[in-house]
Amino acid sequence: MRIEKSRVVVDTYAWIEYFRGTRIGLKVKEYLIQADYVYTPTIVLAEIARKYIREGLGLEVVDKRLSIVEELSAIVGIDHEVALEAGKAYMELLEITRTRQLKKTPSLSDAIILATARKLDANILTGDEHFKYLEETIWLKEE
Repeated sequence: MRIEKSRVVVDTYAWIEYFRGTRIGLKVKEYLIQADYVYTPTIVLAEIARKYIREGLGLEVVDKRLSIVEELSAIVGIDHEVALEAGKAYMELLEITRTRQLKKTPSLSDAIILATARKLDANILTGDEHFKYLEETIWLKEE
């Protein structure tokens, strides 16, 4: 396990696996320890909250998990630079989706995560198919 850059952006997939305590979640934990800088885009916080609330987890549990994310990573918002890069990143992810014939269309969240990683010169911890073929990606799923 090697991080090419000492900075990582953790996406929603990685945080969910972390909280599940799966084998992939343990890999995420190792990366969190190994990296010099760990970032989470604000959109990821919203996605985590939406997922757990939709699944019926109590608000106290959801709040605690969001607090853990905030303790373990720096939260990064969307600014002018990220917004502009996200527009370009979305088109790139859409092209990957077409070229690789992926079933799911990328989301704006995906584009924001990619744009954030590029702004911070960081790798992305993920298992999201849209990121699999990008140089910034640390692919977490086992093949």
